[in-house]
Amino acid sequence: MRRWDGLVEGYIAQCEARGLVTTTLAQRRRELERFGSWLKRQKPRIALEGVEGVLIIKYVRARTTCKSRSMVFGTVSILRGMGGYLEAQGIWLKNPLRWIRGPKLDPRMRLPRRIGKEHLQKLWRGVEEQRSVYRRHLGLSLLAILYGTGLRRGELERLDVDDWDRENGVLKIDGRKTGQERKVPVGAGVWRCLEAYLPHRQNRLERWARVGEPALFVNRNGARLKGDAITRLIQRFALQAVVPLVSLHQFRHTCASDLLEAGVSLPEVRKVMGHAWIGTTMRYIQVAGPERVAAMAKHPLNEWLTEAEETRRVAG
Repeated sequence: MRRWDGLVEGYIAQCEARGLVTTTLAQRRRELERFGSWLKRQKPRIALEGVEGVLIIKYVRARTTCKSRSMVFGTVSILRGMGGYLEAQGIWLKNPLRWIRGPKLDPRMRLPRRIGKEHLQKLWRGVEEQRSVYRRHLGLSLLAILYGTGLRRGELERLDVDDWDRENGVLKIDGRKTGQERKVPVGAGVWRCLEAYLPHRQNRLERWARVGEPALFVNRNGARLKGDAITRLIQRFALQAVVPLVSLHQFRHTCASDLLEAGVSLPEVRKVMGHAWIGTTMRYIQVAGPERVAAMAKHPLNEWLTEAEETRRVAG
């Protein structure tokens, strides 16, 4: 088992070469280190070559007791990936987790709650009332992009100033999550927020002698604004505005749902969201429902029942 730590580093390096984001790499490393520690505590000691599927399932059960299905699925997925690496290295003759699947997940159960229009407006007004001019423009730009384009937090964090095409009103999004770069057009509101923010960004960089910083969004010290800092900032805005915000992904969910309700076609919403599979976009149809309620109100059955009721009333 002394080789485990080195093998984990080799697997993580392979994942990094595939372009996986830092947060994903850190999550995989933590899980594999936890599994390695668990293996080392087993008595009698087990050689790495002797690890079998039954033992791994025992770990998964111990690790995910009283946890969500997504936790079970994620743990199995990480261990399966490591098993494939060990098989390729010749340490395992076959990957014992190859045919083991985690619990089936219903995508609709994983959708974050939608942010209502009233709460969005309260959040927006709260940011507009920030005393710090830089904080105000930074916050408005972040809110505008999160809701206006549905970007993921990592995509937002990795945006560089060169990714903003002001002439065409387009943001270039890296393909680190999906493996495919995309360009997202922004509305007039997002355009105005970004253009109002950029002069303040430049002043901030000059103040800290960091004019070469490529990041589009920077913190008060002129360095790239990290994902965790973005989350804390938006959640602080939500707390001040008394808005029950749970996660940044709510903005993405709300953007997709509102686009569908506005009549934007499913393929177009898929392009905006950057979904690799249209089935991922289709799950938002489950909550983009008001227009369906209005449509069902026009069903011919309603007219027939109304006529029948009127006939009975006259006859009576």
